[in-house]
Amino acid sequence: MWKLFLGKNRPNRRSPAVAAQPRHNPDPEGRGCTLISRALPDNMKRIAEAFAHCEDLIQDHWRYGPDLSHTAFSVYFETLLEHKELNYMKESLQDLVAHEVGPAETITPEQVMSFFERNGVSAKSAKVLYDFDEALSHILDGDIVIFFDHWDKALRYSSRGLVTRQITESITEPVVQGPHMSAVEDLNKNIGLLRDLLKSCKLKVEKKTVGTESRRTVAFSYLEGAVNPETLAEFKRRISQIDAEEILETSYLEEWLDEASSSPFPQVRYTERPDVAIAGLLDGKIVAMVSGTPTLLICPGLFFEFFSASEDYYHRTVFTSLIRLLRVGAFLIALLLPSTYIALSTFHSELLPTVLLLAILDTREGIPFPAFIEALIMEFFFELLREAGIRLPRPIGSAVSIVGALVIGQAAIQAKIASPVMVIVVALTGIASFALPQYNMAVAIRILRFPLMILAATLGGLGIMTGFLLTFLHLASLRSLGQPYLATMAPLEIKQLRDVFFIVPRKLLTQHPRNRHLHKKNP
Repeated sequence: MWKLFLGKNRPNRRSPAVAAQPRHNPDPEGRGCTLISRALPDNMKRIAEAFAHCEDLIQDHWRYGPDLSHTAFSVYFETLLEHKELNYMKESLQDLVAHEVGPAETITPEQVMSFFERNGVSAKSAKVLYDFDEALSHILDGDIVIFFDHWDKALRYSSRGLVTRQITESITEPVVQGPHMSAVEDLNKNIGLLRDLLKSCKLKVEKKTVGTESRRTVAFSYLEGAVNPETLAEFKRRISQIDAEEILETSYLEEWLDEASSSPFPQVRYTERPDVAIAGLLDGKIVAMVSGTPTLLICPGLFFEFFSASEDYYHRTVFTSLIRLLRVGAFLIALLLPSTYIALSTFHSELLPTVLLLAILDTREGIPFPAFIEALIMEFFFELLREAGIRLPRPIGSAVSIVGALVIGQAAIQAKIASPVMVIVVALTGIASFALPQYNMAVAIRILRFPLMILAATLGGLGIMTGFLLTFLHLASLRSLGQPYLATMAPLEIKQLRDVFFIVPRKLLTQHPRNRHLHKKNP
C-alpha cells in the first residue's frame, strides 16, 4: 500500500514537455473529448471494461491523507514497463510538496487538484491528462497513469521500456567502405540517428498517429530550404488521407504515395542506412518512418536513382562511374536477355554467326519444347529457387539455392528439357538482377521480363521493340509526387547528367544540387 508521492515543484528545471497545465478543461467547446470521471470507481470500471482479459495489466490501489481516507490507483502494463521508471515515479512523487502543502498524512484531494493545476508536473516525462481516451492510449504505450478520487484529471508518467534491437550493421545493404550502422525498430532512435548525422535546425520532423487498433506513429522529415515546397505539400496531402488504415510497416505507405499503383516501377526508395537517408534529405527528398520497423522510405524516387548506391560516393569517381555503367548493363541484360534469345533463335537466326548458330542448334537437338516454353520452364524454376532461398532459414538458405540450381540445371540438360544455352541465359539474367542496388527495381524487371518474352515469341524483334517502346512511354508519362520519373533525361538537363550514368569528380559534383528540378524554388 502506497503513501501519496508527489514531487517538489522545480520550475527552473522543468522541461517544455511537462510545463504547467492550464486549470480549465482544454476542450471547452465539446470537440469530442471523453472526460475523466471525478468518481474513482467509475474510472476503475471503465479501465476494467477497456482492458478485460488483459492479465498483464496491473492496478495498484493505495490510500493517502488523514487516516488514509482518500484513495487513488495507478494503471500500467507490466510487460511494457521499465521498472526503474516505476521506482523513479514513486520517488519523484514522494511527500506532496512538503514545503508548499504539508505532510503527506494531511493531504486532501483538494490540495492535489490545486497543486497540479497551479504548478503542473515537474517530474521528468510527466503530464496532466484531461481526456480518458488519451489516458488509455498512454497506458497502451507503456506509460503509468494515476487517477485520484474527486479529480477529473489524471497523471501520466512515461515509463515505456520494451527492449529493442541495438544498432548494428545493415543486413540488406552491406558496404565495404562507409558507415556500418543501420536503423532499428525504435522510431525515436531512428530520428536521433538522422539528427546526429545532420546537425541542422532546418531538419524538420513531423509525426502523425494512424490506425484505429495498431495506432502506429508515422514520422517524416525533410530539410527546409532543400525540399521543393510543392512536393512537400503534395506529400502532406496524401499522408493526411491516412487515418483509419492500419500501417504496420513503411511499405504500407507506398500505395498512398504512388502516382500509379498499377505500375510495376517503384516510385519510392527504401533503405535501412541513415547515411543514405541523409543524402536524400540533402538532395531535397522526404524521408518517412514508421514505429516498429527499421525501413526508411525516401520519396520521390526517380528512375535513375535506383541505379546508385550509398557506396558510390565513398570510392574514386572513375571506379564508381564504371560500376554505374555496369549496373545499367545489368538492367538491360535482366530485362531483355531471355526475350532476345527467344527472338534470335526463333525468328532471326540469320543474325547469328554461323558457328554460334550451329552450336546453339547442336545443344537444342532433342529438346521437345520451343525456345519460349523452354525459357518459361527455366524461369519458373529459377524464381522458385530464389523464393525458397529467401524463406528458408539463413544458415541453409544459400546452400539450398546454390545446390538446387546446380542439380536442377544439370538434370534438366541431361533430361533434354532445357538446352545448356538456355540455362546460361537464365542464370545470367538472375545474376544481372542481383546487381541492382534496389530490390524493388529488381522486382519490376522480374515482372516485365515475361510480357517481353511473350512478345518476342509472337513477333520476334518487332515485339521486343514494341514492348520496349511501350515501357519507355510509360516511364516518360510516370510521375512521383508530381516530379517527372525520368528527370534529368526527360526533361533533359545536361548539367545533371554528371550524376546519372557516370560521376564527375566531387569538386564539380558539389557545386550544384544533384537534382536541380527539386530545388527550383531554392537554388
